[in-house]
Amino acid sequence: MQIDKLRGKALDQLFDAILTLKDREECYRFFDDLCTMGEIQSLSQRLEVARMLMVGQTYHQIEEETGASTATISRVKRCINFGTEGYKMILDRLSENN
Repeated sequence: MQIDKLRGKALDQLFDAILTLKDREECYRFFDDLCTMGEIQSLSQRLEVARMLMVGQTYHQIEEETGASTATISRVKRCINFGTEGYKMILDRLSENN
C-alpha cells in the first residue's frame, strides 16, 4: 500500500494537528499558515474533481468548471479507481452531513 511509504513521525504530527482543529475558522487559520494559497487551492480542486467524477461528470465538464488539467483529473480518477478509498470516505461523510 502506497500510504505505508508516507507513514512517519512528522506526518503523524501533522495529522494529529489537523485532528485538533475544532471548526472551519480554525482550519482557515492553520492552513493559511501551513500552505501557500496555490497548495490550498490545489487540494480543494482535487476534492471537487473527485466529487464530480464520482457523480459521473465528464473530463470536459470537470475541466470547464474547475480549471483542472486533464493530468490532475486523471490522477484523481486513478486514486478513485485504485486508491485507498479516501475520496469516497470523505465525500460520503460530506453528503451525509448535508
